[in-house]
Amino acid sequence: MERYRVRLAYDGTDFHGSQRQPELRTVQGEVERVLAEISGSRCTVLFAGRTDAGVHASGQEIAFDLSWKHSESELQRALNSQLPWDIAAVQVSRAGKDFHPRYDAGQRRYVYSLRVSEHRDPLQFRYHWRVRPPLILQRMKKASQLLEGIHDFGAFGSPPQEGGSTVRRIDRADWHRQGDHFQFQLFGNAFLYHMVRHIVIVLVEIGQEKRAVAEVQQLLDHPHGPPAQGLAPARGLRLDRVLYPGDPEIT
Repeated sequence: MERYRVRLAYDGTDFHGSQRQPELRTVQGEVERVLAEISGSRCTVLFAGRTDAGVHASGQEIAFDLSWKHSESELQRALNSQLPWDIAAVQVSRAGKDFHPRYDAGQRRYVYSLRVSEHRDPLQFRYHWRVRPPLILQRMKKASQLLEGIHDFGAFGSPPQEGGSTVRRIDRADWHRQGDHFQFQLFGNAFLYHMVRHIVIVLVEIGQEKRAVAEVQQLLDHPHGPPAQGLAPARGLRLDRVLYPGDPEIT
């Protein structure tokens, strides 16, 4: 029995999130079903982070214990031959027996994609949030810089466990624009439940001059006051990468 680390990519549209739920289609449920078919026995899959219904991933990290007599590449092929079209094992490697994809992670990167347009594009609907009126990029960039550092983000989300800390470290928060497409990248050690989607909707409303830039600082200064209102749609959000000690840095 060895522990394996697998990087997963998935389209979250048709999943009720990543975490196993009885009688609902989830990423964990599908992966565990396939592992049972491959090995003939049940095994529990550990995840680096929980993603909501509709949220995508290109770099979700999972781990599980498996009796497997073949190579990692053969395990990857076996997984991908059985997984549904909207999940793929991108990379498979052996890990130390104590490796935990959530607790050992040093940094995570989330990416949020949106486009400014008066017209729908069916080919982009699953992966972008279409917004209007137009956005003022410099306002959003200025507000994003206030997020960097160690802060109490209690106004932007809730901890995974009741009573847990809401203090998190954000290493980088920045927007990039190409034509009518905007992309927000958020690097941090860990994230609260709904934290990224709350942040995005606040920043978008700042870009539309519906909020002042200073409101981000106010929410950080009063983490247990009135919380940020609204959620950006799940379809624009992607868990892009999870990094561990020894992994190459994300650029």
